[in-house]
Amino acid sequence: MHITRSERDVLEALWRGESFALGELAAVLKAGRGWNKNTVYTYLTRMAAKGLVRIDRAKPKPYSAALSREEWAESERGELLEQVYKGAAGELIAAFLKESRLSHAEYERLRRLLDEMEV
Repeated sequence: MHITRSERDVLEALWRGESFALGELAAVLKAGRGWNKNTVYTYLTRMAAKGLVRIDRAKPKPYSAALSREEWAESERGELLEQVYKGAAGELIAAFLKESRLSHAEYERLRRLLDEMEV
């Protein structure tokens, strides 16, 4: 599922709490994006149609994220793996390792994960 930068900004705001009123969310997004209440409402309704936002009008704070940050991250990793590396997880990991330095703790954690997987 493709999530735009603007949709991610809305989700980031929603992930900060359980649920929000439109005014609360609009205030957060006005500070970060300069959006007015109508713009925020438009994004929320479009995102609800995509299954990204939950709207429960029976509540005083009806807006909440329909997916967690972890679910979003998993989806993004899967798309990156398929689109860029054609599903080759080893190539993805090798590319990240070549381009960044691992701390000793990160190295040990990676080593344990590989050992547990019995690769």
